[in-house]
Amino acid sequence: MKNFGLTGLAGYITPRHLKAIKDTGNRLVAAVDPHDSVGIIDSFFPKASFFTEVERFDRHLEKIRREKKGEAIDYLSICSPNHLHDAHIRLAMRVDADAICEKPLVLNPWNLDILQDLEKEYGQRVWTILQLRVHPTLIALKKKIDSADNGKRHKIRLTYITSRGLWYHYSWKGDEEKSGGIGTNIGVHFFDLLMWIFGPAQTTELYVREKNRMGGFLELPDADVEWYLSLEPEDLPFDVTEDQRTFRNISVDGEDIEFSGGFTDLHTRVYEETLKGNGFGIDDTRPSIELVHKLRTMNLTEKPNGLVHPSIKKLNAV
Repeated sequence: MKNFGLTGLAGYITPRHLKAIKDTGNRLVAAVDPHDSVGIIDSFFPKASFFTEVERFDRHLEKIRREKKGEAIDYLSICSPNHLHDAHIRLAMRVDADAICEKPLVLNPWNLDILQDLEKEYGQRVWTILQLRVHPTLIALKKKIDSADNGKRHKIRLTYITSRGLWYHYSWKGDEEKSGGIGTNIGVHFFDLLMWIFGPAQTTELYVREKNRMGGFLELPDADVEWYLSLEPEDLPFDVTEDQRTFRNISVDGEDIEFSGGFTDLHTRVYEETLKGNGFGIDDTRPSIELVHKLRTMNLTEKPNGLVHPSIKKLNAV
């Protein structure tokens, strides 16, 4: 049994991490969040210590590490806001723990270089959650593409529309300095998926970059990708209901890839592989971090050379 700490206990994604820790037969020793609406922990680890100040949490982890009574953490699960990931990864290594960090691992590519140096210095590992890589349907798609090996260029259309309420813009997620914006916060794992299957980005064009929308074109070694991300409910291909506020779709050569099911257990699968030493590390996530940083900082493409997503055409953006 391994001991875990956790940052960001009140976060949206945290229940999947709590479930993964429990389902893999391990336990949560301590957690921290500035907010105290964290009753969810009672369903998983009611005896875990809880802190609202990261400084006290840090002190507690150091204390139990030094006492050597079997309470020291082996892993720190990081579910805190994106701009804090880098600092909390460093905290993990200081207390002799590996980090298991939600994506994006960091906001800026140069932070990855320093973290790799710190891995060597502390002898710990930095892992991240790239859950789409363990989705059975997407694994099958990658195997199909790899086995074909016929030199064919594939035409990909990525659409991810997830309507959000006004709260989103008042939270850290609506602050680009903290979240990295829409491309980094909600697009990063889809970009990782596409580059995992079809290779790293060779050409990048950006047609739309608004607070709630982003879209463009990617030329990968084996595919041309038109993509569109949106938080706007009017972009959904159906009327918004309480139960249906998100539309995600990837089509390959005109064929839709259905992968909506099974999202809730993918974190557990990633944890299982990580605990075996087969998880996703810094080198795995680097291409997607470099890409979303580029999308956040590059100029818009004046005249498209690549494919243009239909949703972008409707916006009369190009």
